Amino acid sequence: MFENLTDRLEKSFKLLKGSGQITEINVAETLKDVRRALLDADVNFKIAKDFTNRVKDKAIGQKVLESVKPGQMMVKIVHDELAELMGGETVDISLTKSPSVILMSGLQGSGKTTFSGKLANRLKSKQKKNPLLVACDIYRPAAIEQLKVVGESIEVPVYTEEGVKDPVKIAKNAIKKAKAEGNDVVIIDTAGRLAIDEQMMQEIEAIKKAIDPDETLFVVDSMTGQDAVNTAKEFNERLDFDGVILTKLDGDTRGGAALSIRTVVKKPIKFVGTGEKMDAIDVFHPSRMSDRILGMGDIVSLVERAQEQFDEEEARKLQKKLAKNQFNFNDFLTQIQQIKKMGNLKDLAAMIPGMRKALNNIDLEDDAFKHIEAIIYSMTPDERDNPALIDGSRRKRIATGSGTNIQEVNRLIKQFGETRKMMKMVSQGGNVRNMAAKAQRGKRR
Repeated sequence: MFENLTDRLEKSFKLLKGSGQITEINVAETLKDVRRALLDADVNFKIAKDFTNRVKDKAIGQKVLESVKPGQMMVKIVHDELAELMGGETVDISLTKSPSVILMSGLQGSGKTTFSGKLANRLKSKQKKNPLLVACDIYRPAAIEQLKVVGESIEVPVYTEEGVKDPVKIAKNAIKKAKAEGNDVVIIDTAGRLAIDEQMMQEIEAIKKAIDPDETLFVVDSMTGQDAVNTAKEFNERLDFDGVILTKLDGDTRGGAALSIRTVVKKPIKFVGTGEKMDAIDVFHPSRMSDRILGMGDIVSLVERAQEQFDEEEARKLQKKLAKNQFNFNDFLTQIQQIKKMGNLKDLAAMIPGMRKALNNIDLEDDAFKHIEAIIYSMTPDERDNPALIDGSRRKRIATGSGTNIQEVNRLIKQFGETRKMMKMVSQGGNVRNMAAKAQRGKRR
């Protein structure tokens, strides 16, 4: 998401390159291009116009320090205004009671049921909650079954009442059950429609009135662009929801919904869905999203994802092994598995500043590690523990067993050796400068 917008904005800022100062003329030229970029990203015209007017007001007369170029100053102003446009502050959900009740709303196909599972999984794994999922969609075929499958995949119980056609009754009974069973969060998945209709609105209004939820969340498919914003507005007028959930941010969407929705409904975006897996859910950080839109990466989110997956005790053990040069293919395999858990590889790489452009023509697929894993799994336990054992005949056997060729096996073993050397150097306190100096001495020899 936002890839096209990022490219367009970068071109816009180039108009200020070489300018000694910010003037009304060069700002107007730049902002005309910025406005077009926002409109192409499916941002509402009035919002795009107001946005560029605010940027213009802040930029004109801005004193540019000698150490800061006009283009850099404009990027900073646009960054701050983008973050403000998307809400400014990060807003989490409020869970003050036990059980806390979360009511999910939205159109059919927005990803409401899947996101209910993702949220339950997040609360269970990160906040040590004991959630209960509730199936209140009594209309869509297989909706109850879908929620059961989701609940089973994350080991969270699902409350259903087969044959009962009153979602208000189901919701109230589920909360009673949660109190009795010790569930401290109740997530209610409600029915959606292909379009807004009166029956649907009356029904969810009745559920909200009956259960008085701590949080009412509106789930919207970000792929639908401005339609998502219009739907959010109608739901908010009837439900006065507490926050927005944007799903499918990993898709080929222009990003207009994320940029417009906060301004239209005056409610924060609280979470985003970033993939199909149950852990593909992120808290929405306006400033970090602004970083990504402007091509600055998102190192903080990358580090947070890494911290979630890498165990401190395991890291200490690995440090000792590295220092003794005992890092082996089992350790290498463990690192690969942990990286895969962090999410889509291209998304992860794009969080590193400057990497987005470098990856433009590179297809980083989710199964990018499959050949490496196949080769390692074709090794014997002794070979994984002691890579030095892998001679020519063993390499041929490993290539045959993994469905690869001997060149790929040789390449992996060579890369593994280089990785092990570098990791040992880093673990012993060698910094980049020392490593570069050693490499230079090696060249002179």
